[in-house]
Amino acid sequence: MKKTIFSMAFLLLAGYTASAQKVAFEEYDLDNGLHVILHQDNSAPVVTTSVMYHVGSKDEEVNRTGFAHFFEHLLFEGTENIKRGEWFKIVSSHGGSNNANTTTDRTYYYETFPSNNLQLGLWMESERMMHAVINQVGVDTQNEVVKEEKRQRVDNSPYGGLLYGTAVQPYLFKKHPYRTTTIGSMKDLDAAKLNEFIDFYHKFYIPNNAVLVVAGDIDVPQTKKWIKEYFAPIQKGNTINRNFPKEDPITQEIKTTEYDSNIQVPALGLVYRTPGMAEKDAYTLDMISTYLSGGKSSKLYKKMVDEKKSALQVIAFNRPMEDYSMYNIIALPIGKTSLDTLETQIDEEIAKLQTNLISEDDYQKLQNIKENDFVNANSGVEGIANTLARDYMLYGNTNLINTEIDIYKSITREDIRAAAKKYLNKNQRLRIEYLPESAKESK
Repeated sequence: MKKTIFSMAFLLLAGYTASAQKVAFEEYDLDNGLHVILHQDNSAPVVTTSVMYHVGSKDEEVNRTGFAHFFEHLLFEGTENIKRGEWFKIVSSHGGSNNANTTTDRTYYYETFPSNNLQLGLWMESERMMHAVINQVGVDTQNEVVKEEKRQRVDNSPYGGLLYGTAVQPYLFKKHPYRTTTIGSMKDLDAAKLNEFIDFYHKFYIPNNAVLVVAGDIDVPQTKKWIKEYFAPIQKGNTINRNFPKEDPITQEIKTTEYDSNIQVPALGLVYRTPGMAEKDAYTLDMISTYLSGGKSSKLYKKMVDEKKSALQVIAFNRPMEDYSMYNIIALPIGKTSLDTLETQIDEEIAKLQTNLISEDDYQKLQNIKENDFVNANSGVEGIANTLARDYMLYGNTNLINTEIDIYKSITREDIRAAAKKYLNKNQRLRIEYLPESAKESK
């Protein structure tokens, strides 16, 4: 009886997913190449205006790392028509909020306003794209801001090298520009001349390298008129050609040791180079992450934290990127437990995945989690705007916002075993011992 009730509940959830999560949108291109996506939702008087640029740390020149992230800050300095220091004042004084973020593959800016300020949001983003002021004062100011962010998030953050990739990416990537991290090098930024920042802006901050998303309480015809008014006059830029070198397969385990002055407990990192984010295997590896460490009932947590009490914490996650991804397993030992012991326990669970099919119950649990995540995702216009932009730019399929759950549904137990067998092998990974600085001094 319980099984019948459970099955009925699952079918109801699936039906709710199919109907309630449908996100309607319209998309088109301006003559200058700017892709536009509109999502109308008049249930609340708010609107998000966002622009995603196809530029991340992988687009930077050698010895000029950190530019993409630097621009995330620099382009709030001001424009020809927005005085320096006024950007945030304008947004807050009109009841809005705004932010930006950068990854290896893209940079994203957005404002959320009461819907009667949509025109303001569109004008501000068009100003950023067409009239940004890039001068030495702004560069010097933001240089200090970025340095402080690096100190807080990476240099002085416990396990920052593992979590932010500075201790990982140079080992996994020898040819592809993913070898450098998003935060970049402060030395590179210090050495850059003003004209290099200006050139970067004119190369990447162009309409044909961007997607504009407007989501929320909008009148579609009026929104289109404003978009044409503010964005159509922006000149199309030169085509950006990307032809990044391919990495050779990893055929022998890479072993290294890194030190962190911010920690007292060491960590073990096992990191694998995996397929790009749009590949089905990337979704399968995401499911494997949930299976291994998603919650207290997951296999690694239950085994290492609860039962054997060998680990303070253990996490597994696939970090998706456009060209390649990185599958990370990180564990912190308890007491005198060795990192070798943690490695053995992790490898035992991976071997089970590679050899046996996971149980039907565990498989159903994974599907339920993904169904639940899908139901809860994109609950507001900010999230919807971000997802629409991402799905268009990095996946090449805007409608993925409605169909991504189908990919998870299509993944079988056999697919999970095959992905574990294909990607999570000892001879294909980086093994990193991440130790306190005191361990280096005691050697």
